[in-house]
Amino acid sequence: MDKLPSQMTVIAISSPGGPEVLVPEQREVPKPGPGEILVKVAAAGVNRPDVLQRMGKYVVPPGASDLPGLEIAGEVVALGEGATRHQLGHNVMSLTSGGGYAEYCVVPDSHAMSVPPGLTMAEAAALPETVMTVWHNVFERGALKRDETLLIHGGSSGIGTTGIQMAKAYGAKVIVTVGSKDKADACLKLGADVAIDYKTQDFVAECKAATGGKGVNVILDMVGGDYVDRNYDAAATEARIVQIAFLGGPKTTVNVAKIMAKRLWHTGSFLRPRSKDEKAAMVSAIEEHVLPWIALGEVKPLIDNVFALKDASKAHARMETSQHIGKIVLAV
Repeated sequence: MDKLPSQMTVIAISSPGGPEVLVPEQREVPKPGPGEILVKVAAAGVNRPDVLQRMGKYVVPPGASDLPGLEIAGEVVALGEGATRHQLGHNVMSLTSGGGYAEYCVVPDSHAMSVPPGLTMAEAAALPETVMTVWHNVFERGALKRDETLLIHGGSSGIGTTGIQMAKAYGAKVIVTVGSKDKADACLKLGADVAIDYKTQDFVAECKAATGGKGVNVILDMVGGDYVDRNYDAAATEARIVQIAFLGGPKTTVNVAKIMAKRLWHTGSFLRPRSKDEKAAMVSAIEEHVLPWIALGEVKPLIDNVFALKDASKAHARMETSQHIGKIVLAV
């Protein structure tokens, strides 16, 4: 193992603002503490929370890095005391609590997973945050069952494209909403049963038509706003609606009588503030249930664009256009 440098390049947020506030900076290479590993980052996933953090609209949890970057892939180059899951030289992919936009990143040993054979490092970096978000919210909180119907808003996003594949691998029917024909075609190619263009079609009517009037069983919503009340209309009796973001705004007016009439569950979650033990439990579930799908090629990240680390501002600008299909990744 080569001697580690003392300094590394990171992408920092100089002040809240547009993509241009993402600037290269020199910092000390971090050292892993007890139960942690140091990863030489090969690639880092770009996610909406990174954009919100850059804009000053996302509060960094106590103790987390001030650098953006919630998922990485790379080589294990140092082990903290008691870190026994992974060995030096192994390639891993991991959720982080921040700090992924850097040449080196410390992560809990329990949050890292071995990179499945056949995946590039860019593909591996596109998985941890996305897979954990889908697994926890669709399968754990949403309790999706085989032969049920899942509605994903934002079907062409990184979470959407991964959610389509995971739900289909499990044996569910999938409906997505998208904003263009290109996005609809991409989702259908990945296995979605129905793709609804929300600009020209009413997703409530289309969901009812696709389910024989019954409605959908689980809804994964990253829009919020006026979608919330319409989700209740699109939902089947005993459906579960899971909120993971609110691109359309966190406040809206709803008719809560619909919740009572249909016996609906409306829940939601943030991933980043969850405890280390909770995230470790999710990782164990993913290793058991999802990695086999990845090994079989049934779930594979769809990459929209790979940007160099120094071009993180271009990656954020790309995400803010909402024209991307799949994941945006930084190559370190």
